[in-house]
Amino acid sequence: MQEYDLYLNTKKASVGLYVRKGAGLRDLADSKEWVFDGTVAQASLPPEIVKQIEANGHAFRDMG
Repeated sequence: MQEYDLYLNTKKASVGLYVRKGAGLRDLADSKEWVFDGTVAQASLPPEIVKQIEANGHAFRDMG
């Protein structure tokens, strides 16, 4: 099963960013504002988030 890494924004803790496991944030201009918060299984995410990650390489999510 596919897994995804979750990063939280240090300035806006209610914003999460998911990427494929191990992909990191190398293409993100403000990557220093994001902190790794763990890895989650695909089954733990809503299907629309998974579709966004697969289509765009990442997905933002309101964690509030």
